[in-house]
Amino acid sequence: MKKMTLGAILGLALMSGSALAASAWTGGDDLPTSPLACDGTAGASAAMPYDGGSPTNPPDRKGKKITVVDIPKLIGIGYFNATTKGILDAAAELGNVDAKTDGPTKANIDEQITFIDNYITSGVDGILFAANDPVAIAPVLKKALEKGINVVGYDANATPDARQWFVNQAQFNGIAKAMVDNMAAEIGEEGSFAIVTSTFTTPNQARWIAEMGAYAAACHPKMKWLETVEAQEDNNLSFNQATTLINKYGDELKGIFGMTSVATPASAEAVTQANKCGTIAVVGLATPNAMKPYVEKGCVKSVVLWNPVDLGYAAMHVLRAVADGTLVPGATSVKAGKLGDLQIINGSEILLGAPYVFTKDNIGQFDF
Repeated sequence: MKKMTLGAILGLALMSGSALAASAWTGGDDLPTSPLACDGTAGASAAMPYDGGSPTNPPDRKGKKITVVDIPKLIGIGYFNATTKGILDAAAELGNVDAKTDGPTKANIDEQITFIDNYITSGVDGILFAANDPVAIAPVLKKALEKGINVVGYDANATPDARQWFVNQAQFNGIAKAMVDNMAAEIGEEGSFAIVTSTFTTPNQARWIAEMGAYAAACHPKMKWLETVEAQEDNNLSFNQATTLINKYGDELKGIFGMTSVATPASAEAVTQANKCGTIAVVGLATPNAMKPYVEKGCVKSVVLWNPVDLGYAAMHVLRAVADGTLVPGATSVKAGKLGDLQIINGSEILLGAPYVFTKDNIGQFDF
């Protein structure tokens, strides 16, 4: 595939319509983009009306001890072990919350719905969730609201009217800025790179890539995109695709973006086996444990994600605030313990903050 500067891509996009402008790099979607400022200045966000749901005749829970169940996509994996730790840390800090995590051992929406339904029947004051499917989970969450139960999501949202609030770990444009800025710092403003993603239609990855293209066109216009390849969230395929890119482009390839927690360590392994550490940068989304061997050896400098412990911690504080009546529709921020005041965006979303960048200096502090 012929390489193109981002400036050239942007020029073609402007001639061809807004859809192409939004997906300048293959793998991006056609939705509108909203790149952040190059200097990190926070943009003004328009206030939006509250679009979340409301519990029916909830009892007065202000200051009273409440029972909360957390039902993530699945249990028993490092990521959700980390969110559970944050939830339990916040519950202990608050002192008036009895919290636990329960759920399926595989990411199955039908099983997740059954768990939620069972806890509605047994009786809880609050439900935290990370949805396997935003639409399919909605009816059972609405049932919880109808029973007067407070409902707050995190990590993976439901339709807004099926929960009261959603704690968003990071906005797509924030992830995009962190990814592109870190790559530019490593390979230079005129470096050439490729992307290993899951599929061209996977929603999260497509949104990140579209935002990355828009941000880079504005802030790093001389960086050169070579190619995007699909790897299906498969470790062996991700490794083989990264290896193919290394062999195909040779010295021209200066960096690889990994768009999934599978593609990033697999790309790092491909770079390691090709003896290209220090020559080809790998920047991507992944968990610290998967990347520690490569970061500690200096083969990878930047791993972009968010802190799932903080995500769980924030979600628990949000649910407590909802139960106490201190977080109500129309609020612009919410207090979240040691995290301080978190901003409310998009009507009923609470933003955890900027993406977290794991480096050799801090990655050893995390275990997930």
